[in-house]
Amino acid sequence: MIKWGFIGCGQVTETKSGPAFATAQGSMVEAVMSRDAAKAESYARRHNIAKWYTDAWALINDERVDAVYIATPPSSHATYAIIAMKAGKPVYIEKPMAHSYYECLRINRVSQECNVPCFVAYYRRYLPYFHKVKELIDQIGTIVNVQIRFSQPAAEFDYSQDKPWRLIPDISGGGLFYDLAPHQIDILQYYFGPIIEAQGLCTNRKHLYEAEDSVSACFKFSNGLVGSGSWCFVSNPDVKEDRIEIMGEKGNISFSVFTFEPITLSDATGVHTFNIENPKHVQFPLVQAVVDHLQKKSVCMCDGLSATPTNWVMDKILGKL
Repeated sequence: MIKWGFIGCGQVTETKSGPAFATAQGSMVEAVMSRDAAKAESYARRHNIAKWYTDAWALINDERVDAVYIATPPSSHATYAIIAMKAGKPVYIEKPMAHSYYECLRINRVSQECNVPCFVAYYRRYLPYFHKVKELIDQIGTIVNVQIRFSQPAAEFDYSQDKPWRLIPDISGGGLFYDLAPHQIDILQYYFGPIIEAQGLCTNRKHLYEAEDSVSACFKFSNGLVGSGSWCFVSNPDVKEDRIEIMGEKGNISFSVFTFEPITLSDATGVHTFNIENPKHVQFPLVQAVVDHLQKKSVCMCDGLSATPTNWVMDKILGKL
């Protein structure tokens, strides 16, 4: 039985990940930590977790905690991951892996030096919806281009004086782009291999916060495939888009990353749609794969080494490298 300790108990742990750790075969949640005592205690009681802490060090040093799930803002991912791995405990880190490419390198170095596994929550690689997309890619011949298109209106909290951490680059790594684009970039690299060239143009059009609110980019994969992306986080309220278009010599595939709209395949036989359901707790398949890896039943490749290129791409687009 792999007994997990959670550092952080925010919204992502309520339905996407927390129940997955509690229900995966061979897994249980031993303890949870938050600097807010009331929050940690409430989470532990609501989810039937035996122990709660306000000190991450205490949780990591708990002899009954075998592995650590890091669900804090990205600026603290490297610190907690390194402490845990030096204590001999594998880590599962929320995406993005860290708030910069160089922090990812630090995490990987310690993982290798300590021979302790590090996994990253790019759970879309394990979802049926995206496996179906991968299956369809094989049906449209040589891929000639890919495009990411994402737009959403400013949210109510974008206008507040007390900005959430996602809008503070020193904490998030780069605003909403750094929060949302990782899933899109990672899944494309899962399909087509690593991106080896990337550049972008970034701007702040509405000046609601410090981070960029509009980003355009182009990139090239190691196999020669090129693509582009456009992200706008302050669009008209009536204009929302969440699509990736994959163009092949025999047809096109269109799918969403966050809303899981029906996958569309357009080819010589017409337009075909596919409604693919995902598990209720979307991180469950990846969490099970991580637990199986730690129990030496199989190998999970959703690790720090495979996650780091996504941070490199984002940092290149934002001009951080």
